[in-house]
Amino acid sequence: LPPVVDYSFCKFRDGFRSRNGLVHVKNPHLDSMDEDVLYHLNLGTKTHNLTVMFGDIKFVCVGGSPNRMKAFAQLMHKELGLEGDGKDLKDICAGTDRYSMYKVGPVLSISQHGMGIPCISIMLHELIKLLHHAKCRDVTIIRISTSGGLGIDPGTVVITDIAVDSFLKARFEQVILDNIVVRSPELDKDLVEELLNCSKEIHDFPTLTRHTMIFMR
Repeated sequence: LPPVVDYSFCKFRDGFRSRNGLVHVKNPHLDSMDEDVLYHLNLGTKTHNLTVMFGDIKFVCVGGSPNRMKAFAQLMHKELGLEGDGKDLKDICAGTDRYSMYKVGPVLSISQHGMGIPCISIMLHELIKLLHHAKCRDVTIIRISTSGGLGIDPGTVVITDIAVDSFLKARFEQVILDNIVVRSPELDKDLVEELLNCSKEIHDFPTLTRHTMIFMR
């Protein structure tokens, strides 16, 4: 039986989105830099026209496996009715062995390279700067993964509403420059509700909302 499929959703809130919907990074030095090299994505502000390449992105879908995210991109290619069969999709990050990235219309499919918070933290750091440099608006990030589930039938789709730590508390704790920083892991409630309503039209698998535990690696 397939494992539980867990979807974690977020939209950029005030910390990353300005009033006009643009992805904003709270770093006053970013736009004054001569060049910003997104090393792990094999992209840069001088070597690539990021606005032309990514300016129309509305959805970013993140998963652990490069092969899985390529397959997801091909599925999106088919669902969006784009020309061709999608088998020749180009890996935008092919120049590095860190991540894999595929763009299909307004959807960006990217692997997080392995498992755990360190891997996805590096990717998100450069991804958010990429969306900022590309002047993207109203972006939704979707984390797609498989997971175990307590009291949930295999094959169930779980839409995460809140992430919890190993103490089952809704918090994400980091040590930054000798300080303990605690952030809220609450996800976008409106988006969770919207997706749950959409799932009612699909009867191939059960869908529900639940909390998801973060594994601190």
